[in-house]
Amino acid sequence: MAKSRSSSSLLAGTKPKSALKALFSVTKGIDVQPRTTCLLTSYQMNRPDSPALLAPLGPWFELHRRAMPWRDEDLDRVHPNPYAVLVSELMLQQTQVATVIPYFERWMVRFPDASSLSAAGDDEIHKLWEGLGYYRRARHLHHSAKHIVTHGWPMDFEGLMKLPGLGPYTAAAMAAIAFQWPEPALDGNAFRVLARILGIEGDPKLQAKALRFWLKPALEQHGASRMTQSLMELGATVCAPAPKCGKCPLLAQCEAHKMKATDRIPPSIQRLQPKKAEIWLVAVEAEGHWLLCEPAQKGLLAGLWKWPAVESAVLVEETVAADPGLPYASSELRAWPGWTQVYTHRREFVSPLHLRMEKRFQASNDYRWIHENELDQLALGKRDQHLRELIKDEGSPLLQGPSPRALLIQLRGDANHVP
Repeated sequence: MAKSRSSSSLLAGTKPKSALKALFSVTKGIDVQPRTTCLLTSYQMNRPDSPALLAPLGPWFELHRRAMPWRDEDLDRVHPNPYAVLVSELMLQQTQVATVIPYFERWMVRFPDASSLSAAGDDEIHKLWEGLGYYRRARHLHHSAKHIVTHGWPMDFEGLMKLPGLGPYTAAAMAAIAFQWPEPALDGNAFRVLARILGIEGDPKLQAKALRFWLKPALEQHGASRMTQSLMELGATVCAPAPKCGKCPLLAQCEAHKMKATDRIPPSIQRLQPKKAEIWLVAVEAEGHWLLCEPAQKGLLAGLWKWPAVESAVLVEETVAADPGLPYASSELRAWPGWTQVYTHRREFVSPLHLRMEKRFQASNDYRWIHENELDQLALGKRDQHLRELIKDEGSPLLQGPSPRALLIQLRGDANHVP
């Protein structure tokens, strides 16, 4: 097969040991579509191509793969239930397998197919997803089910990309695992494995296009589902950030191991520090009802009910004259030990309170009084679930903190509350 002019001229004269580095530093501007010759030609003079290099992965995976309820035993066929793959892939986004499995099993009992999910209401879906986090995934799954019921399953990778919540990685994973289409799926685990065995310096995600092109022949030859899942499994269980090199089936081929560089390949990514906040999370009770914030339509916690929350930094004492109509005189304030709640973008130190009142007041547009018999049926995030459990106990008298009057002024809309 003839080389493309761009790849052969750029790699001409490259020494064997530096051929790979040259390849992955010059891909910008190079056409790496299937119609061109593989850019790894010079590198392959000294190293196997992807089908040969990754050949040990398939047998290793058959022996060491973990049992997962969505995995098909036969890796050579089209998956008998692509809906199960879709559910698992969306649940696994930024969530570990051990956490996902019980949620997946409960989900498949209640919503065994796209039709049953399509017909469900938002509240029931959010309630079943409760505690798994990143609730936008549940909404994407719901919308995808509706699309599939109406239009059928997509017939190609581009069609999968159009389903809500499916980016390039998730669509490629669906293509390979559910339909045996040879679309390379590169998640963090796969990037780490490929960076080490190929000795790629720098962030391997910057070479995603070239890596997908190099990897695709291995999927075509060894099976898309088998190769995709074996790469994920190797990265999750062996080629982890702290690798267990002695258990790796690709140890003999690993460039990072040869260079004793597994500790720096791939390089660690510096993450932004989350913002910190101190809040009072308040369960307001009156006449057998609880005051809660209605679900937002957009945002990280869209679709979830929330307890009223006030940032300590904006909570100031007010005088009775500030609002003489507030029913603060007949209120009781109790508390429980606090905790730290961590989100992707925010770290909260939460101080939970129980404000018991004799009579309800007129709630603002964002709030609603919920009867006590309905409270357990509401979908709440983890922070708010915690307080729902706490109110089953009496708590202790609040010795130091805001007065009922100051809290009520905030909750009546005289200041901002935590989103």
